[in-house]
Amino acid sequence: MMERRMDTALLVLLMGHLAAALEVPLDLPQPPTITQQSPKDYIIDPRENIVIHCDAKGKPHPSFSWTRNGTHFDIDEDVNVVMRPHSGTLVVDISREKADHYEGVYQCTARNKHGTAVSHNIVIRQSRSPLWSKERIKQIVVQEGVSLVLPCRPPAGLPPPIIFWMDNNFQRLPQSSRVSQSLNGDLYFSNVLREDSRNDYICYARFPHTQTIQQKQPITVKVLNLEAINDTMAAFYNETDLFSEDPVDERKPTFLIPSGSSSSHTVLRGQVLEMECIAEGLPTPEISWIKLSGDLPTQRMSYLYYQKNLRIVNVSASDAGDYRCSAKNMLGSVHHTIHVSVKASPYWIGGAPRNLVLAPGENGVLTCRASGTPKPSITWAMNGIPIANSPKDLSRKVEEDTIIFTDIQMGSSAVYQCNVSNDHGYLMANAFVNVLSEPPRVLTPANKVYQVIKNHRARIDCAFFGSPIPKITWFKDSRSSTLDGDPYIQHDNGTLEIHTAQARNSGKYTCAARNMLGIYENHVYLEVKEPTRILKQPEYKVVQRGRSVVFECKVKHDPTLVPTMTWLKDDGELPDDERLIVDSDSLTITDVTESDGGVYTCIMNTTLDHDSASAELTVVERPDPPTDLELTDQKKRSVQLTWTPGDEHNSPIQKFLIQYDDSLHHRGHWHNLTEVPGTRTTAHLKLSPYVHYTFRVLALNAMGFSRPSFPSRMFKTEAAAPDENPKDVEGFGTEHDNLVISWKPLTGLQSNGPGLRYRVMWRQKAVESDWTTVTVSNNSRFVVSGTPTFVPYELKVQAVNDHGVGPEPAIARGYSGEDLPVAAPENVQVVVLNSTLAEVHWDPVPHKLIRGHLKGYKVYYWKERSLHKHNPYHMEKLILMFSGNHSHGMVPGLHPFSVYSFNVRVYNGKGEGPVSPTQQFDTPEGVPGAPTSLIVTNSNLDTLTLEWSPPHDRKGRITGYTLKYQPVNNSNELGPVEELALLANETSVTLPNLKYSTRYKFYLNAKTVRGAGPAISQEAVTIVDEALMSLLDVDVGEGTAGSTQSSHPLAQPPPHRLPDEALPVSPFGNVSSSVGEDGPLISWEYWGPEKNVYVEYMVENSEGEQEWQKEPVNGSQNVVLKGLKGGLSYRVRLVAKGHHDQPLHHSEELLVTVPAVASRQVDIATQGWFIGLMCAIALLILILLIICFIQRNKGGKYPVKEKEDAHTDPEFQPMKEDDCTFGEYSDNEDHKPLKGSRTPSNGTVKRDDSDDSLVDYGEGGDGQFNEDGSFIGQYSGKSGSRDTAEGHESSEAPSPINTMNSLNSFV
Repeated sequence: MMERRMDTALLVLLMGHLAAALEVPLDLPQPPTITQQSPKDYIIDPRENIVIHCDAKGKPHPSFSWTRNGTHFDIDEDVNVVMRPHSGTLVVDISREKADHYEGVYQCTARNKHGTAVSHNIVIRQSRSPLWSKERIKQIVVQEGVSLVLPCRPPAGLPPPIIFWMDNNFQRLPQSSRVSQSLNGDLYFSNVLREDSRNDYICYARFPHTQTIQQKQPITVKVLNLEAINDTMAAFYNETDLFSEDPVDERKPTFLIPSGSSSSHTVLRGQVLEMECIAEGLPTPEISWIKLSGDLPTQRMSYLYYQKNLRIVNVSASDAGDYRCSAKNMLGSVHHTIHVSVKASPYWIGGAPRNLVLAPGENGVLTCRASGTPKPSITWAMNGIPIANSPKDLSRKVEEDTIIFTDIQMGSSAVYQCNVSNDHGYLMANAFVNVLSEPPRVLTPANKVYQVIKNHRARIDCAFFGSPIPKITWFKDSRSSTLDGDPYIQHDNGTLEIHTAQARNSGKYTCAARNMLGIYENHVYLEVKEPTRILKQPEYKVVQRGRSVVFECKVKHDPTLVPTMTWLKDDGELPDDERLIVDSDSLTITDVTESDGGVYTCIMNTTLDHDSASAELTVVERPDPPTDLELTDQKKRSVQLTWTPGDEHNSPIQKFLIQYDDSLHHRGHWHNLTEVPGTRTTAHLKLSPYVHYTFRVLALNAMGFSRPSFPSRMFKTEAAAPDENPKDVEGFGTEHDNLVISWKPLTGLQSNGPGLRYRVMWRQKAVESDWTTVTVSNNSRFVVSGTPTFVPYELKVQAVNDHGVGPEPAIARGYSGEDLPVAAPENVQVVVLNSTLAEVHWDPVPHKLIRGHLKGYKVYYWKERSLHKHNPYHMEKLILMFSGNHSHGMVPGLHPFSVYSFNVRVYNGKGEGPVSPTQQFDTPEGVPGAPTSLIVTNSNLDTLTLEWSPPHDRKGRITGYTLKYQPVNNSNELGPVEELALLANETSVTLPNLKYSTRYKFYLNAKTVRGAGPAISQEAVTIVDEALMSLLDVDVGEGTAGSTQSSHPLAQPPPHRLPDEALPVSPFGNVSSSVGEDGPLISWEYWGPEKNVYVEYMVENSEGEQEWQKEPVNGSQNVVLKGLKGGLSYRVRLVAKGHHDQPLHHSEELLVTVPAVASRQVDIATQGWFIGLMCAIALLILILLIICFIQRNKGGKYPVKEKEDAHTDPEFQPMKEDDCTFGEYSDNEDHKPLKGSRTPSNGTVKRDDSDDSLVDYGEGGDGQFNEDGSFIGQYSGKSGSRDTAEGHESSEAPSPINTMNSLNSFV
């Protein structure tokens, strides 16, 4: 027998993989399977129709039948019973028959041609909620301190009722460690108290199935002490005591339930274990629990009814053992042991039997493994018939809890029932064996898309079926290899799992199911999405009421997922309020109110995940005003003020401000009295006499002060004598013979009573005299006349009112009026410390001669003249004031080498005294200032000349100059210093033997006998050769009208240049241009060190910010500018560029005009157009001569002539009166130019920017001839504009056109 059991176990182990239950598709043949059935113990409501569920599936669809109490239940014969279509569910109509008629045990059977499945037994019972039996409950009278049990004894119901105790008002009776309810519903008192007396102890039973409540008759309990019981009951017992024993004393505990020292309790596995211990005693005992055979299961246990009930849920075998409850008070303790046994109704081990699908010729196993306490028995049935009575099958072998199938064949399909039972219950399960031969198929929909969040678990389904069971293989994308290792996990049901999905796991997956009958492939897709994350969470906000607040919630999510933003308030929906504005990434609340306070949560949801963040909004506001002001503890000069704080609006109150209004002295004006911390609501106020007080309170929090509270009632204090005297008593004089006594008057609050006045007292301090007293009112000063000049006085001012005088006043001191000092300081001397500082000494004036408060001494001083003839100077008087009793003082800021006068006088509060004799002193020489100017002239190849001007502020006699100079290279590095001493009378020097084309820096300072002064600096560059000077003198660019270049550009520094800045020197000379066939030819000479030289040009008068065009010259000294447009004028200049930190060197600009049509240079005198032009000019001159002679013969003058006579130009005489001939312009050595023209420095004649024309002198639109041939237009305006509009000139050679222009200016 043992060997056979081992063989069976080995077979089960080898074929265990075949036991996995497969879901057979409903389009394939299969035996019935029960899918729904009513519970085993089915309690019905008698008021509703009975529904007994039984549903099953199978192919073909099964038919259904029922048994009742073990016999066939013919549904067709009972008109009240209907079976639902395509189902086995019964519906019983109880409208015509009572429900208890259908109580019993029902079982459903579902069958088709492949087998029969049966349900478990369904026991139908009607729920019952019976009434309490009528009884008369007597009043219970007990002695105080004894124990008491109020029985409930509810009627037996189905299911059992829930018990609770209430009073007449349906309020639960209070329970405690002294009074509690037991498991059976009785109410236990460990000891009774007088307050337990009441007439409405009512026990209620609630029947949950019918939702009905039944009520027991009320119980009346009276608790009396021994004396009260004897007095009350004596009349009923012939005046004998009801209780003759002594009053109840304190006692140690005893158990009311359970009884004895031990008991036992049996509970089933998986159910709830409830144990209780209720004890009586005085004082009330405390209950505790321990497990003697182990530890209490703290995770599954709880205490009820003040630890009198120990409850353990989901009981297991480990809960069996001995439990001890203990009751203890101050007098002792008692114990009770409960032995707990755990039994078990049958339960499955590894689950119920599972359906088995086999192919013909395969082997298989059905197992029905269960356990229980006691051990259950197992029986098998096939298609509802005990297996012993079923047809024989050679492929089937039954061994206790296992059925083994070997080489099974078609036609062996059936449903097997396994029944497991013991004394505490049973289990019954159906499991079919379905013999099929089917190729594999995948039940998961094709091309299904699975989406998962990155770093989350991904599961891809491959639900399959086939017989024999197919083997599942997974591939990804290119199917290069099977997915059977990390990170992939393949489950038995075909599911492919990726524990942590990443973006690289996205793609197409193929599930292949294969058995001996074929192969089936299914394609699904996995998409790994980026997680949803809140990047900027909403932040905690504190906002004042009425303001706006914004909660930001910026979220990042996968772009392919559709997000939905949801805002919650306090885990609920946002209020429907237009003030709450929800945007894509924020929530704005406008006009915030207190109800808006709370926790706001933003939730970003997608179809796959979500993220959330919360922040709290606290709405704050200034506090509400305090209320309920009350005055207590009223005394003469104090009162107690209490109040109730208002709502602080989420901002703690920091302090309270108490104010008062004095309606007697200053009605309507509130004054601050005191402050108290925000934690206090009372203040002890010190008050003044003779005030009518009204108080109010303001609360302060972080938002500010509240509105004032309503005023308190008025509190009047009684009048009294003054408590204080005036302060700030002073005595002084406004005249030399008076004394003014002043003080700070008392306020109305300080007066303490009516009739306030002041008693003023004074006496001379130096002599023995009595106090002189005078009383004044409504004043704060008093003038005493006829006093000696500046005499000390003692003063007192005392407050007086109608109720008395103030305290003795303190003595103040003052002086009568001052007068001017009568003496000057004597023995005045001066000590010259240096060229700018002197010290004056004097003897102080005696105090009695000052005749007042000594304020100090004044030194008046002024400069008479300078000791240097070049610096004549006169200065206004200056004053130095030395406060206090000084006898000397410093006089700063003097000018060196000068003569000063000074005197000294004393002054007091009245003014200055007499002047001391005026004295003089001389200041020594000082260090001179820097030379006024330093310029460089006559720069040659290796020499240059420096010229300078002496210092403006010489501060002494100049004894000479010191000149230092040193070369500077292109990197601004300084060379060795040369030093040269110069005489005082020199103002220029020529430096020989300098390096050519070198920049030098010069430093020059002046000296006196006191030393050298600060230096002035300058920079200059030596020239390459001597011809450069004449070349630079040529005006090669546009200049300023009427001016000529100096002999050298360094001769005068540019305006506003700082002394130490280098003078710019152009390294270009002899710049010229000529026009050839290929374009303008630009030529120049260059002597600079820079190698990067180029020509820049741009169109003249170009609009906008046109840039210079560059043309490199490649080391030559001429270049042809090609590609220029004909008919345009160009500005041309040369540029030399050094290192990046050095400035650019520019030449003067040329104005180059490109002819519209290029032609060869020909002799202009041979051109026909020129000959014709000259003839026209000669004819015009002839006409003018004729007109002139005609006018002369008439003896009249034309207007232009009158103009010329009135404004004769000494350099230009257009016409002589005697012979009417043209005046000649001189061409002498002075080179005086023609009017309107300019003579450059080289003697060549240049024309203006615009050629002269007859229009300029009246032949244009403004000029006309009279009938007699004279001009109507005049010279005015045109000639004037020409003088002021002289522009820049171009350097072109003289030509016949220029000559004609000059003639035009005369005509």
